[in-house]
Amino acid sequence: MIRFICIAVFLILYLILSIPVFLVEWIIGKFNRRAKDISSLRIVQWGFKVILKMTGVTTTVIGEENVPDEPVLFIGNHRSYFDILLTYSRCRRLTGYVAKKEMEKIPLLSTWMKNLYCLFLDRDNMREGLKTILQAIDYVKNGISICIFPEGTRNRTDAPLLEFHAGSLKIAEKAQCPIVPMTIANAEQIFEAHSTCIRKPKVIIEYGEPIETKNLDRTQQKALTSQVVARISETYEKNMKLLSGENK
Repeated sequence: MIRFICIAVFLILYLILSIPVFLVEWIIGKFNRRAKDISSLRIVQWGFKVILKMTGVTTTVIGEENVPDEPVLFIGNHRSYFDILLTYSRCRRLTGYVAKKEMEKIPLLSTWMKNLYCLFLDRDNMREGLKTILQAIDYVKNGISICIFPEGTRNRTDAPLLEFHAGSLKIAEKAQCPIVPMTIANAEQIFEAHSTCIRKPKVIIEYGEPIETKNLDRTQQKALTSQVVARISETYEKNMKLLSGENK
């Protein structure tokens, strides 16, 4: 409970104290958009790293060398709010996350997200959802990676993955960028599995080898989703067994 309160207080103070930072970032952006983007990225990453430090979580990262130095589509499994903190704090280049529409209503937080090219997806409105996907494609074509959790919500079942929402991988197909499978194991043990208590478990993040999407024929396009699902599911089960063995 103490960790939970400390993190909540830090987050509130961070957002409030960042108000003058928005003005500074706006001024920087008027002269150098790239400098503003990078400074915003590092400021938010610093905040995420502080929160992760407060949780006491131990993170093992596998395959980070698989992430190419070019815009990619990260496809990840989703079991915890902390999935975003764990992975975004490691982004080497500008990366926009696709979030649910409701997060756009959160003051200050949504401003940071917009500064960092995050997108808000309305899954109940097909037309608006299509606009979001098209914007994501445009971002990738302009050098910004995109991360999406195609399950659409946190997985609270025993299955490695929930069903992927249709269209999630279209970003990579249309932008002709690599897909990097991103598997997060045991993150729910930080918070979701313990109500308001914050624990310090071991978490494994594994980045798979990139899956190319250029010049795919129709058969390969149809098999793309099942290919990504299989990779993430197998990696998740492997790493959960690894963590289970360490805890014995």
